[in-house]
Amino acid sequence: MRNVPVARVDALGVPVLAIGTDYPVEHWLAPHEHRRAQLLYAATGVMRVDTADGSWTIPTKRAVLIPPRTQHAVEMRGVSTRSLYLEPAAVPWWPRSCLAVDVSPLLRELLLAAVDLPDPVARETVGDSAQSRRGTALTALLLEELRALSPLPLGLPLPGPGTLRVRCLRFQAAPSVRESPEEWARELGMSSRTLGRRFAAETGLGFSRWRERVVALHGVLRLGEGVPVARVAADLGYDSPAAFAQMFRRVLGQSPREFFPRVSP
Repeated sequence: MRNVPVARVDALGVPVLAIGTDYPVEHWLAPHEHRRAQLLYAATGVMRVDTADGSWTIPTKRAVLIPPRTQHAVEMRGVSTRSLYLEPAAVPWWPRSCLAVDVSPLLRELLLAAVDLPDPVARETVGDSAQSRRGTALTALLLEELRALSPLPLGLPLPGPGTLRVRCLRFQAAPSVRESPEEWARELGMSSRTLGRRFAAETGLGFSRWRERVVALHGVLRLGEGVPVARVAADLGYDSPAAFAQMFRRVLGQSPREFFPRVSP
């Protein structure tokens, strides 16, 4: 199914709904939630999923797992998605919070094939046909492949409501590696030590590691749009592309060229 609102087909008695959706170049989905669990895959473009707990930056050919009844907003940049909406009973192992995941070549092809199947109502009307059997087999294989997903470090924890969260969101919108904890502490009216304790308590990361994660994920967003490494590095406050690439590898486990094989130098 393509470009069909999930609400229109949510009540169908099938464990998995596969829907492909094409969005405008710059698009924002307001906060919403689904009754079903969702795998949201970026077939093209790059997107950021925001919840009360944090945000997840998802480049092309990666996906995010969204639990049932989790309110989330999505910022999309040139995105075409392939989504699986899954009955919670079909995936009892689904994570309790959003999780960015890699997508294997096999799962990618299964997603593309599932979206192009006739809708479930049409498959039911043809009974035990080759078309119906193919849909059933694809669904079963999809559910098996989902169990083998590999997590990716593309999530960013955020503090709870308050002045620290507001400051974090401002930094996330325009990050720079040059911002120091001393600057933040003065602005927020606390000591650097208190700031560090707050970050550790509310995000699980110290300030420096959290700042690096924001910078790396902003790099993913920009690189995913095709911006050259040198430009991204300079905009984020690095003296050289090599310094940025070193940080990128440290945080995400791969260099920009490995993460985006066609990235420009």
